[in-house]
Amino acid sequence: MGPVWLVSNQPLCLSSGLDETPPGGLSSVRHNDGVESTWKTDWILQILPTEENFLLFFRQQLKSCAEFMQAWRCYDADHSGYIEADELKNFLKDLLQKAKKPYDEKKLDEYTHTTLKIFDSNHDGKLCLAEMARLLPDEENFLLKFQNVKMVRREFNKIFELYDQDENGYMDENELDALLKDLCEKNKKVLEVNKIPTYKTAIMALSDGGKLYRTELALVLCAEDISAPAPL
Repeated sequence: MGPVWLVSNQPLCLSSGLDETPPGGLSSVRHNDGVESTWKTDWILQILPTEENFLLFFRQQLKSCAEFMQAWRCYDADHSGYIEADELKNFLKDLLQKAKKPYDEKKLDEYTHTTLKIFDSNHDGKLCLAEMARLLPDEENFLLKFQNVKMVRREFNKIFELYDQDENGYMDENELDALLKDLCEKNKKVLEVNKIPTYKTAIMALSDGGKLYRTELALVLCAEDISAPAPL
């Protein structure tokens, strides 16, 4: 049973799973007698714990993994592989404007700090792709599956060079498709062959006009930061 609040003298049980929130800005709540009611999301946001509040808001704005990956590419302005505080602030500002939510500079700073507090699991003051992907519902977050097939830098570089068949320094959609098919075949217990189009669309959203460079693919498939100096 989820948290219970007393509203208008009638206890309400709010489902603990945010993924069950129906589209259209409404959330379902269940009375203690089993009768469901629908309330405006804004009302729900006033009573949800902070982390659930943020997750619910973001999931209303970013409805698919491909949309999330496009946002990542847009706001990782320096292509560092991380969303840093100033980039995160711009991301939140645009999300709030899109949602027509009122804010001021002080509030925006507060939202930025709170988002880092919630999602920055290693406390380095910035968000990597996997940390930021927690914004997505589990069924949309294919990166959770790819966590189990990530490679060390040396292996990743070999794989990239193998599937970059024309050796032009990037993968096109067909080369990525071949790589994903082989990964799915090798990791049947983790990756789903029928999800290859979804995986491909989301990963290609990181590309530069259809050119998926090594650093972009590494965000998904490499367990190490390839921008860091190689160990001796």
